[in-house]
Amino acid sequence: MKRPIKLKPVYKSAIWGGSALRELYGVDEPLPELAEAWQLTVREDGMNIMQSGAGAGQPLDSLEGVNIEDFPLLVKFIDAGAPLSIQVHPAKTEMWYIVDAKPGARLVYGTKPGMTEEKLRAALEAGTLEDCMNYVEVKKGETYFIPTGLTHAIGGGILIAEIQENSNVTYRVYDYNRRGSDGKLRRLHTDEAFPVMRSFTDKEIKSLRYSRPAYVPAGGELLAACDIFTSIRYSTAGGITLPALENFAHVLVIGGQGRVGGIPVKGGDSIYVPAGSGSFPVEGVLEIIVSVCPKNG
Repeated sequence: MKRPIKLKPVYKSAIWGGSALRELYGVDEPLPELAEAWQLTVREDGMNIMQSGAGAGQPLDSLEGVNIEDFPLLVKFIDAGAPLSIQVHPAKTEMWYIVDAKPGARLVYGTKPGMTEEKLRAALEAGTLEDCMNYVEVKKGETYFIPTGLTHAIGGGILIAEIQENSNVTYRVYDYNRRGSDGKLRRLHTDEAFPVMRSFTDKEIKSLRYSRPAYVPAGGELLAACDIFTSIRYSTAGGITLPALENFAHVLVIGGQGRVGGIPVKGGDSIYVPAGSGSFPVEGVLEIIVSVCPKNG
């Protein structure tokens, strides 16, 4: 029978990177602006290396059934020391779980009511686009669902766990006139972005967030069950047994210490559970997010 596998994250730098990954999880990386830890990634621009099992030291796509061409999920920690750009995705659904947030930290979560493309373009030209955004102050433990087309941005002072459709196509709408490492203003994609931006009611977002039926074992909290992924949060004390699944699963360790499928883990760790692994124990005092996908991997 297949068994769970510990993964090595892929770390990324960005100008808005923070210090939370180092402070909370003890990440020891030489990157000057540590911004992201890709906890589950099967991509040309980032591939997990297996740290346990018979394939230790090998890339995750060396496993049977894990293909770079169609792997469905990308799971990250995003450490925002400064605000990320205001952006929109043309074809990507994602979910944010607030791991930690400084007092007063906030997200851009859509636009204010009545914001048409014409009004947004005029505001961008006038330098007042930020005034058109809908801001939400966030707290540790909250979840936000980002459907395709919703304008969004992570504010400074927030560490999130992001579960998303495996796509990195992002249209940058506004970036606070920041300059990149080349000294030039970072590129905007307004002509691509404005046509795909749309508003959502809370009811519409909830309908998309819970669009699929989901079985939630005792002790689990359903965070999302959409067409791309189902994510369930568990807070264990002593241990639980997670059921066998038809498709692969990913276990993201938010905090605590213990074992997942017999593998020692702590906050910031990541476990890949291949399809056909059967049920497996989670022992110790842990906060985890278990994500599964309708499509196998």
